[in-house]
Amino acid sequence: MQVRKSLTETVLEGLLDGILGDQFPAGSPLPPEADIAVSHSVSRVTVREALKTLQAGNVVTIRRGVGTFVNAPEEWTSLETVLLYASRNSSAATAAADLIEVRRMVETGAAALAARHRTETDLEHLGEHISAMVAASAENDVAAFVQADIAFHDIILRASHNLFVPVLFEPLGRLLRDNRARTSAVPEIQRNAIAMHRGILSALTAGDTERSRRAMDKHMDQTIDDLETYILHGANIDPTGHTHD
Repeated sequence: MQVRKSLTETVLEGLLDGILGDQFPAGSPLPPEADIAVSHSVSRVTVREALKTLQAGNVVTIRRGVGTFVNAPEEWTSLETVLLYASRNSSAATAAADLIEVRRMVETGAAALAARHRTETDLEHLGEHISAMVAASAENDVAAFVQADIAFHDIILRASHNLFVPVLFEPLGRLLRDNRARTSAVPEIQRNAIAMHRGILSALTAGDTERSRRAMDKHMDQTIDDLETYILHGANIDPTGHTHD
């Protein structure tokens, strides 16, 4: 059953549409509260609640007696709004590259921590997910490949035994899945990912923190290289995974 949006949520979405589009660029003022209330057929109290939400995420600055002004996207602290901005204003490839760099910053450290804290059960499950990736690649089942890939990394995040690490990635879940689905459709990328995952598992099995960190960093390097080779540069790839000049 579809949940009905509150009046505040409706006003908030309307304002965000204008901010994320061309109607209210950075530095520009939003319309007066009274005008927003009339255009959305709501009370000024409802408008104030929507503006407070935008202010809490530093999307806008409210200057008493002057007006409400839109901040530059670089100043926003609301992850949800930043994700919306990226999805509307960045190319898919650019967003994917930025996301990989975020992953690198967090996941290399998580891999080092996981090398110290992982259990035998963790290692067993990591091996099972690699096997699932191999099977999915053989069957050209991209959805299953992506699911196993994400599950592999999720185990490492949780094996870090740092409660903040998996929480950081939770809001990025849909974006991570969408980007992996796009890149994992390429057979050569699948093969490279499987090889990198095996290297990470080997380092984790050895319990070597620095080796695990390097293995994850190498995986991120390979992911960036694959993105540039097969996605950004538009290499011509046939269904067997061979590239053509």
